[in-house]
This record gives sequence, structure tokens and C-alpha cells, in this order.
Amino acid sequence: MTVRIGVIGTGAIGRDHARRINQVLQGGTITALSDVNRASAEAVKADIAPDATVFATGEELIASDQVDAVLVTSWGATHEQYVLTAIAAGKPCFCEKPLATTAEGAKRIVDAEVAHGKRLVQVGFMRRYDEGYVALKQVVNGQIGAPIMVHAAHRNPTVPEAYTTPMAIHDTLIHEIDVFRWLLDDDYVSARVTFPRSAARSHAKLRDPQIVTLVTAKGTVINTEIFVNCHYGYDIQCEVVGEDGVARLPEPMAIQMRLNATLQNPILTDWKDRFVASYDVELQDFLKAAAQGTASGPTSWDGYMAAVASDACVQAQEAEGESVAITYPDRPTLYAQG
Repeated sequence: MTVRIGVIGTGAIGRDHARRINQVLQGGTITALSDVNRASAEAVKADIAPDATVFATGEELIASDQVDAVLVTSWGATHEQYVLTAIAAGKPCFCEKPLATTAEGAKRIVDAEVAHGKRLVQVGFMRRYDEGYVALKQVVNGQIGAPIMVHAAHRNPTVPEAYTTPMAIHDTLIHEIDVFRWLLDDDYVSARVTFPRSAARSHAKLRDPQIVTLVTAKGTVINTEIFVNCHYGYDIQCEVVGEDGVARLPEPMAIQMRLNATLQNPILTDWKDRFVASYDVELQDFLKAAAQGTASGPTSWDGYMAAVASDACVQAQEAEGESVAITYPDRPTLYAQG
């Protein structure tokens, strides 16, 4: 079965996902497009999906009998309304992060999906599909003993002037918040944030870098450095200290050179290049599940859990050095394996 996909939001990530589905992956085709900037949707139609219909609104796209499943890649504040509409229509939906911009919004999606009685939503936490993280999880699960500590870093070369301190959580750390829950098979109970002196490349509305400490229900302590003006490259690090050994996330493949009296290898500067393969794998997983009328991968519950934890981290930013408790309701049966 070829799944007919409608894409809501045809900016950079929506355009790239459309390209993947029509030109790289198997089992899907783009039949519908929508964007608040109609010219953007028309450009994707001309360049990537010539047979697609351009709809004036996301709601019209979801309702169309030309669409079996939906990709929500629009502005984050619109995600909730489109995902809820897709659930009401009974259509599988892939939603880029965030699932919603508030924990309350994410909970409304969870409640709607539970009421529907079947999984329909996959959240775009692509790191779970990254080859390095998958290999790290295999080691953590069986070879280094119970995890005691995690040391991690999320470094960007630069961010725009509009990037503010809370965005370091909602836009940057959100990936670590999700992938560490998955990596450790554990949930969070508290968050704390501390700030070293600000880097020279920071600005008045951004305290950078910062260190976020998360404690899990099983007692693992996770320290993550967020440094979004590190200048030298895009650098993701993760080291898990277990009772019997230590495991590190592998570096992206790069040629090491001995040249001009130095030992060197290149460092990526663009996050899209670092995780390009994982996007292919996650969307192929979505297409496979959508062909069966359901969803796979990270769940609405995962999106909700990430939203609750990220809200707590922002509270911890505002109460520097203090521990902020993280609490969740009971996990619904629908997500027992999610």
C-alpha cells in the first residue's frame, strides 16, 4: 500500500520531509500540501510533489479524501490544533517536536488519542533512530551495569539574536530530555539549573552556557551542558557511567588526518547533517505503521512527558540552583509499551 501523505507546513523541515517521502523512502507519496504562506506550498509542489493538491488550511487538508496520513511540520504553536484534528479524523499523524507548546496542550492530545482507543501519533524525536544512540542503548541495557551518572553536552556554533534563555530548554535540551528517558528506561523526578559566567558571544536575553541536572526515579543523575554559542561546531556528547563500566556515544564518522604537523578531523556545524540518516529511518517507520492505520515510535505520551520536564527545567532556570520537582500522572494503558 502506498500511503497518501498530506504535509502541513512547508518550511525547511516540511520541505525536506516531503523530499524524503517522494524521492528517498518507500511506501508513501505526497498528495497534499498546506502552508500559511501559500507560495511556499506551491514551491514544494513545483519542485518535489507535482501531483499534490495545495489546500488553503491544514484542516481542509486533513479532511480531504486524498490524504491517508498527515505530517505536521508547521510552526510549533499550531501543532496541537492539527494533531487533534487528525486524531478526530482517525488519520495517522507524524508531528515534529514540540507535540504542543505547553504540557497542558500535550495532555489534551494524549487524552484525545486515549479516547480514540488506538495510537495515531508519532512525535519527531529522531535521536531514538540515530545509529549511535541505538548502539549506546544496547550497551547500557546489558554491558556496563546499572547507570549511575550521565554526562552530556549539546553545543551549537551560534544561535540568532531572537534565541532566548528558555529556548535552550524548549528548543535545544528537549531532544536530550526525550532521548535520556528512552536510553535509561526511566523517568525524571527533579531538575536544577546552574549558570556559569556568560560567554562573550551571548546577548542580553540569553544566559549561555547553562548546566541542567536531572535526577531520575531510579536515582541516576544526568548533567547536561547546553552551550549554544560554542563557535567551533555542532557537537553532541553523551557518556553513561554504569556500575561496571562507562559507555560513550560514538562520534559521527569523519576522516582523521595527520597534516601540517597536526592530528585533525572535521567537526560538523549543522544539526541537519549530524542526524540526516535518523530522519530517513524515523519517517520510514512512520510510513510502515501508517499503512496499517496506526503509528509507531515516540508516542504522544513521550511528547507530554518531555513537555512536563521541559516546563520544570524552565522553572529551574528562574530559580537558579534550586531543585524543582517533576511529577506526572499515571501512564495510560494505551502507552504501556511507549
